[in-house]
Amino acid sequence: MLLFMFVFVVALNRCCINGENIEYEYDRVIKLAGQPINKNISQFSGYITVNESHGRALFYWFFPAQSQPINNPLLLWLNGGPGCSSIGYGAAVELGPLRVGKNGANLEFNPHSWNKEANLLFVESPIGVGFSYTNTSSDFALIDDEFVAEDTYNFLVNWLNKFPHFKNHDFFISGESYAGHYVPQLAELIYDRNNNRNKYPYINLKGFIVGNPETNDYFDYKGLLEYAWSHSVISDQDYDNAVKSCDFMIENWSTACVNAMTIVFNRYKEIDIYDIYAPSCRLNITSSFTYDMATEIYDFSNTKAQTSRMWGRMKVGPGGYDPCYSKYAEAYFNKIEVQKALHVTSGRVKWTVCNDSVFRTYNYTVFSVLPIYKKLIKGGLKIWMYSGDADGRVPVIGTRYCVEAMGLTIKKPWTSWFYNNQVAGRVVEYQGLTLVTIRGAGHLVPLNKPNEALALIHAYLSNHPLSTRR
Repeated sequence: MLLFMFVFVVALNRCCINGENIEYEYDRVIKLAGQPINKNISQFSGYITVNESHGRALFYWFFPAQSQPINNPLLLWLNGGPGCSSIGYGAAVELGPLRVGKNGANLEFNPHSWNKEANLLFVESPIGVGFSYTNTSSDFALIDDEFVAEDTYNFLVNWLNKFPHFKNHDFFISGESYAGHYVPQLAELIYDRNNNRNKYPYINLKGFIVGNPETNDYFDYKGLLEYAWSHSVISDQDYDNAVKSCDFMIENWSTACVNAMTIVFNRYKEIDIYDIYAPSCRLNITSSFTYDMATEIYDFSNTKAQTSRMWGRMKVGPGGYDPCYSKYAEAYFNKIEVQKALHVTSGRVKWTVCNDSVFRTYNYTVFSVLPIYKKLIKGGLKIWMYSGDADGRVPVIGTRYCVEAMGLTIKKPWTSWFYNNQVAGRVVEYQGLTLVTIRGAGHLVPLNKPNEALALIHAYLSNHPLSTRR
């Protein structure tokens, strides 16, 4: 009886202080396996229900800012795929304060973490990705961009109810790859519902920033083809054949186009399409994730909607970095002690960095998000796009086409920006949007160029411009 009373009092104290609900303390992560012992890292993880009747819940991992979290903005990060985990990539490989070490044996402190600049929130979305789940199997047949935006919106509303002290913080959304769809569509949903405060809670959305983002199918695939040719991945004959055979404006490619683009993608089999100058991972680690990028990208069938948008498994590794990070992440997050520490439901879960089933069954319904950009630019949101210029999958050429198609007025022309007295990339500022390139980075910019990526997010959040002088 005394033990029961002690536990009850402790729980009561943990839940409520001066009448304030601090339910989030139940999600505090005390320590993870292999975590650096000399670093005090505040972190929380767990589930947020997004649809109670269907039993849908999204998994999150949250790191308050390293200093003055009460004064810093809240930054949500989303990965793409569709089907790839923001825990496995964004948090544990790219920009979180704890990165998975070699072979998944431990965690290493990341001195370039973006929680130096913001309170950093990662969510695994949609359901079926990572630890996120649904109790209604028919939900998986419904997943498309609108479904993802609605669930992520509900996640955010309910997360802010659990962490109410962040409700009034400036809020920004970030992400990369197919999150080029997720991010602006979530921003639009928040923007629209903020205009109906009688029905929806207000979220203090200020803007969004996306990296190597899929934006418009026509420009993205036109850019992909031109990039492959201009960077000596394909021959003149391959390029001419694809140009003659393909009309990227239509949803369903002709058989001739499918055959031509199959040749283009096949040329990437020997190198990493996501970082064309980087070594590929040759490590053979047993993984629960069984398909590879080659199988996904090069196995075309009859319809473009089911085949040509296949993103495959993002395996990027720059010179000076181990290209096998995604394999290490799978090894680490499948440890039972790690899952327990992260408050994963139902004991052990087979975790994969990307979910093949989500990828294969995703319903692609949005050809272009450029109309959303135009709308939100008029709405006054702060919008940046950035692009690692060594990415062959969502190349900078296509992103430039997308931006130019909006016909925005140039405020500051295309110029170099610098980090450590070296050219870090180029920057051009339009009326309502800024485009930044990162020299030598692939698809995962914060992994490839961590210093430059940290300088980028600092400039974006702080309103201090990137240095355009040595």
